[in-house]
Amino acid sequence: MAFMTYRKLRMHFMEHRVKIIVGFAIIILIILSIWGMMSLESFYRNLTIAQMPISILLAGLNAGIFVFMYMIFLQGGFSKIKQTTVKGQNVNIHWDDVIGMEEAKKESLEVVQLIKDRTKLLKIGGKILRGLLMVGPPGCGKTYLAKAIATEAGIPFISMSGSEFTEIFVGVGAARVRKLFKKARTLAYGYGACIIFIDELDAIGRQRTFSFMGGGQETNSTQNQLLVEMDGLQEKDYNVIIIGATNAAEGVLDEALLRPGRFDRKIYIDRPNLQEREKVFEYYLKKIKYDSDINIARLARQAVHKSPAEIENMIKESALIATRNKKESVGHKELSEAMERIEMGLKHRKQMTKEEREMVAFHETGHLVVMYILHPTDDVFKASIISRKEALGVVHAQPREELYTHNKERILADIKVKFGGYIAEKMKFGTTSDGVASDFKGAMWFAHNMVWKVGMSDAGYVGDYTVIPESQLSESLKERLNAETDKIMQSCLKDVEALLKKEWPIVERFVKELLEKEELEYDDIEAIFREYGKDHNFKKPE
Repeated sequence: MAFMTYRKLRMHFMEHRVKIIVGFAIIILIILSIWGMMSLESFYRNLTIAQMPISILLAGLNAGIFVFMYMIFLQGGFSKIKQTTVKGQNVNIHWDDVIGMEEAKKESLEVVQLIKDRTKLLKIGGKILRGLLMVGPPGCGKTYLAKAIATEAGIPFISMSGSEFTEIFVGVGAARVRKLFKKARTLAYGYGACIIFIDELDAIGRQRTFSFMGGGQETNSTQNQLLVEMDGLQEKDYNVIIIGATNAAEGVLDEALLRPGRFDRKIYIDRPNLQEREKVFEYYLKKIKYDSDINIARLARQAVHKSPAEIENMIKESALIATRNKKESVGHKELSEAMERIEMGLKHRKQMTKEEREMVAFHETGHLVVMYILHPTDDVFKASIISRKEALGVVHAQPREELYTHNKERILADIKVKFGGYIAEKMKFGTTSDGVASDFKGAMWFAHNMVWKVGMSDAGYVGDYTVIPESQLSESLKERLNAETDKIMQSCLKDVEALLKKEWPIVERFVKELLEKEELEYDDIEAIFREYGKDHNFKKPE
């Protein structure tokens, strides 16, 4: 204990030695001045006192000029860093506060244990981790997890962004890296260890470029200095741990950063799964007043592939909506509206003719019915004929569970859903509108990729033909591939037409409901389909 106190005192002296020395010198000068004044005769003493204000003013001016020049030329000037240093116990992000990333927490817990047991580790000849790289989409909690590691380990935490190292002046970034590591070494000396967290590491860690014209020279020099400093940590007894975070793919970073001895461990942080999303909703809902009948499990299903930051934003938005509606608590309606507002934009009612409004209702109903009955993975959570952004209406659908690949049946169902609006318009009015343009674009993209890229045509064409330069493909091969694409499109069109003819009473019922209510929620949609004895248990067509 006494040894650690000594190290902390010495650390503070190392950090503030200039201030301490200057302060001590000022005290000595004041004492000597008083002693000198007392030894003067009264005439000279009064003369000295009379001249003192001007002398102090001139001395202050000279001191100001000196300090300014010192800071610019000797203390880095432009290279001064604005790092935030916080003691671990003051970060106050505890392990239980980190939710929605259970796998990443397990891996990070090992890092915490290694930091806590660093003395035992050194006794058996092991080495503490020098670098930890967190890779994952934005808003998934990389910074939060780094702070939790600092809190649990109880060591200082220095946080910076990669963009803070980049400047127009060559050499500034490298100087800031040197100052950052100097600060971290001092803190590690006093507290036993220190964490440097560099967010958006790809800003300085991208693969270096070498050009005769000097392009990228500033970023290169900054990264070179970072590599040198990380290597230097291995040569001295400083427990400095560098945690980097990036949203970019791992291949974007320079290979030198990723080799063993620098970023020794990589933690991949993904969006939360269904169970983790439920915990995230429970955590953030506790911060607001909400209705007791809110179905958190349904919210979690509705928020497939949403990050914790997106869920937090959704709940904050729902609280604002409830306040505007003069409600005392947040209900499912406000949460649903918040999700739609974030994903699809604000509602704005357009003045449409009766015929145009009816066409929009049939168009959206076509999407809705095909989605509900034919799609193997997605659920319809809402249908609306209120305009959002450039769309006159919308059917809001989400996968029932996390799926990371698309099989042939799912892609075909996506194409059929795209055609639902077109077929419904054509069957009712005998004509169609240009509102099908984006649907056709999406359907064509799916069908084209099925044939040209992933070998899903019935003709047996296997391979990714898009990697071959178009000039090297024969015209006959391109015609056959395009014919297969058209075959998929025509087959899907026939299936959708047959389905909507068979279920036309359901189509007309939904159109009637949409024209009256403008919007239908999940429960409304389920209730109508149950009336007609329908469910969305997908059966593969024989």
